[in-house]
Amino acid sequence: MAINIDLLRELCLTPGAPGHEAEIRKVVLREIEPLVDSWEVDPMGNVIAIKKGKSRKKVMAAAHLDEISFIITHLDAKGFGYFHTLGGFDPKTLTAQRVIVHGKKDVIGVMGSKPIHIMTPEERQKAPKLKDYFIDFGMPGEEVKKWVSIGDVVTRERDLVVLGDCVSTKSLDNRVSVYILIETLRMLKDPAWDFYAVFTVQEEVGLRGATTSTRKINPDAGFGLDVTIANDLPGAQEHEYITLLGKGTAI
Repeated sequence: MAINIDLLRELCLTPGAPGHEAEIRKVVLREIEPLVDSWEVDPMGNVIAIKKGKSRKKVMAAAHLDEISFIITHLDAKGFGYFHTLGGFDPKTLTAQRVIVHGKKDVIGVMGSKPIHIMTPEERQKAPKLKDYFIDFGMPGEEVKKWVSIGDVVTRERDLVVLGDCVSTKSLDNRVSVYILIETLRMLKDPAWDFYAVFTVQEEVGLRGATTSTRKINPDAGFGLDVTIANDLPGAQEHEYITLLGKGTAI
């Protein structure tokens, strides 16, 4: 099956920090409304869509809507923003990353840290830590504070590009699974059991939406759709491989 790159790009680029999934939820609802018999958004914010089957047994497939992101915790007098993570980040991936702060308006910033040129020899040997990073908005402090406040969420700013047979973009964790679940609904005809397609919230901060939706549905069987590592890379030994790129799904 050919991949709908335009839809995958839209899913990946639409913001959806944990607890702030409204925009990505709109995209999902637009796509699934004509494909299901019924749907609802529960009080937590999960999208629960049902495709009726021949039996009243229930199978649930869940993909989380939210993406790893950040939250602003401090703004200094010069307008530099400091943050806490929403989900797990490897700090060394943050240098020079463009981000979007979703404040009174969307504001672009760049992740920065102490330049290597002025680090001590000891500092150069240390792995970077999250506390070493800040967000530079390129504006004076008073201008930043017109638009950005403590508690605003931050997502990454990155387009999708095709690299050979692959794609590179932000938030493939877990928008690629959201894409797969949408396309499953598009292809699924006359299921044997009632099929519950669930697009969950707040996975990155504790599986919250998955927990509440599973208890609500109480399925007879379930699938959790998420990403893992294709570790067949330089530096990895064969006994460390988890999956191999292009060799199928990890189960």
